[in-house]
Amino acid sequence: MNSHDSIRSVLWRGDRLRLLDQRRLPFAEDYIDCLSAEEVAQAIRDLVVRGAPAIGISAAWGVVLAAQRGRAALAAALPILRAARPTAVNLMWALDRMQRRIAEGADAAALEGEAQAIQDEDLAANRHMGELGAALLGTDVGVITHCNTGSLATAGYGTALGVIRAGVSAGRIARVFAGETRPWLQGARLTMWELVRDQIPATLVSDSAAAHLLKSGQVQWVIVGADRIAANGDVANKIGTYQLAIVARHHGVKFMVVAPASTVDMSTSSGEHIEIEMRDPDELLAHSGQRTVVEGAVAWNPVFDVTPAGLIDALVTERGVIEKPDAARMQALFA
Repeated sequence: MNSHDSIRSVLWRGDRLRLLDQRRLPFAEDYIDCLSAEEVAQAIRDLVVRGAPAIGISAAWGVVLAAQRGRAALAAALPILRAARPTAVNLMWALDRMQRRIAEGADAAALEGEAQAIQDEDLAANRHMGELGAALLGTDVGVITHCNTGSLATAGYGTALGVIRAGVSAGRIARVFAGETRPWLQGARLTMWELVRDQIPATLVSDSAAAHLLKSGQVQWVIVGADRIAANGDVANKIGTYQLAIVARHHGVKFMVVAPASTVDMSTSSGEHIEIEMRDPDELLAHSGQRTVVEGAVAWNPVFDVTPAGLIDALVTERGVIEKPDAARMQALFA
């Protein structure tokens, strides 16, 4: 079960949270130590740590750091952590879970145990989802993934990338493609780094080459993660996911979403009600600090888009698989 699984990016060290700085990959494997909840929130905002499950886990450890400083620090930290990023529901889910323990009178040691449980449960869920998703694939298939959904985005193993890891290990997957994922290049910088490091042969493609690739017949499944899943099965994920789903449907390619149950938000009725995070337009106007677009140009930089449930063939969570998700099927599994 540990084949193709060598990376851990969120590490608790008793009095600090050590995070693999994903902004520096793939050329430098540097870690930063967060000594306070405020530093954890800043690391989340700055994309030192990213990926919905990893954000939630990191926020839980931020609560522990605050609790080690006393009740006043704890009360001040919770809203700071909650505001770090708005779209990924795992952040709110983890903080709500920690807050329930606080309301029960949990001290710093008990909160440490809860944060560790959140991290351990995520890893176990990812491995189970990998098995469930891989079982759907068939044999000798090609897959493409978008953004990074692997060990860097989770407690380990990954969601969509966990399915790919399991599928490769089981001999079901013959070809792996990864989209570059503009503007932060999570697919190029992070997913390819994970795949190469864990000895999974893969091919990088530009985002704009995806339609041409799917037309070629080399891909039978698109496999992606999620940052929030609404009650009707609509999925918010990294910008560019929606267009992949449209192209997949046009070319008869199956579309799979893989995410833990903590990503499901049954209080949000549909994707229309999901807040889409907007980031600094300069992320599109420059690369590695060097401006690439003429002065005076403007940019629009949404981080996520929403894929309608009608374009999704399979939703895989640790609770089970929903084929062709809709409100009734979501209610049956997640009510």
